[in-house]
Amino acid sequence: MSEFRFPENFVWGAATAAYQIEGAAHDDGRGPSIWDTFSRTPGKVHRGHTGDVACDHYHRYADDVALMSELGLRAYRFSVAWPRIQPDGTGPVNPRGLDFYDRLTDALLDRGIDPIVTLYHWDLPQSLQDRGGWTNRDTAEHLADYAVAVHHRLGDRIRTWTTLNEPWCSAYLGYGNGVHAPGERDAGAAFAAVHHLLLGHGLAARALRAAGARTLGITLNPADVQPADPDSAADRAAVRLVDGLHNRIFLDPLTGAGYPDDVLEHVSRLVAPTFVRDGDEKTIAAPIDLLGVNYYAPTYVAGRPDGAGGGGAYPGTEGAVEFLPPTGPLTDSGWMIEAAGLTRLLERIDRDYPGLPLMITENGGAFPDRAGADGPVVDSDRIAYLDGHLRAAHRAIARGVDLRGYLVWSLLDNFEWAEGYRKRFGIVHVDYLTQRRTPKSSARWYQEVISRNGL
Repeated sequence: MSEFRFPENFVWGAATAAYQIEGAAHDDGRGPSIWDTFSRTPGKVHRGHTGDVACDHYHRYADDVALMSELGLRAYRFSVAWPRIQPDGTGPVNPRGLDFYDRLTDALLDRGIDPIVTLYHWDLPQSLQDRGGWTNRDTAEHLADYAVAVHHRLGDRIRTWTTLNEPWCSAYLGYGNGVHAPGERDAGAAFAAVHHLLLGHGLAARALRAAGARTLGITLNPADVQPADPDSAADRAAVRLVDGLHNRIFLDPLTGAGYPDDVLEHVSRLVAPTFVRDGDEKTIAAPIDLLGVNYYAPTYVAGRPDGAGGGGAYPGTEGAVEFLPPTGPLTDSGWMIEAAGLTRLLERIDRDYPGLPLMITENGGAFPDRAGADGPVVDSDRIAYLDGHLRAAHRAIARGVDLRGYLVWSLLDNFEWAEGYRKRFGIVHVDYLTQRRTPKSSARWYQEVISRNGL
């Protein structure tokens, strides 16, 4: 049997997000977030589920860190809840909120686990949303102030800082088609949010660098966009359009090239981009040391005059692009399983944006697994998914891609946004009634992968 060994010092870990696992929604001065509001809006989240309790990680973090250590994790990517630090989004810092992340950081370091911080994973303080949220330029400035406040407390121990997680989701799903918080449906608002999220990243990165942060990055969910028919000019044009709205609108300005002309032309057909001011693109291009890549499934498109388009997730594609339904094996979320898409995506980023170290910051799948009465969850489908994608990552490394690590999504079953608690991504099963943690077969499999540094 062939063996796939990963580079020495390759980072193995897992990832989570604050609102999805912490719970303690009203503890120690935490203010409300847009997800608290959204999840209480009838019809927005499956069965009205909320993150009020989630996995109760806020109170059970020590046991969760011990479990990470047992599994051999070398790194843990977690997000800080902005509403815990500044309940109103601005102004005085809440020390009790920072105390929690202080305790979590020390617990991780005591176990030899490297903490990787994400400053913003979608839980905007509701008070900022009341003032326009990411459509308001001021929110970008507030993000930078918040970032400095967190770094002031934790910067002596945390090396790797990530500003944003998946701004594509925050902008398009939050403001374009409304399936995520804050639930708006406005193409102009979506594009304004894209720009202000990127501006906030640039301002925060600049402020963190000045404060002494060592490794700075941002996490995107770039899409592997493929044509339904590679020989079709119309399908290739559809790929170009969707790639522009999903990938290049973020990657180009982040790496100093500014917004692509064809993307700006498309945006201008829908809204006057007056929110882009002189000097903004220079700010957005603040140097970064690492790009986080979240990958789950490929995207296949066709250029068709009667295409259904992206329904707001890709504003302006209606009547021009058809997004093909997934085929072949699917996850419980209905997402297509195609590990080769990860190899293509990593190679494409490495080719088009050279010199940018990469880390897979999320990769995993939801599957309908359940805990047995006396034993672990046997989640063979998840193991097969992870195995295939790790082999795809290894293939990219063998072809010269500078990939530094892999963080599985997710450590724990958790609140899966609009899906509530009905989709399970964790390698550790969580009984939401008792909060009992049970490592699944995939957790023990991943433990062995880490121990041998390969497959």
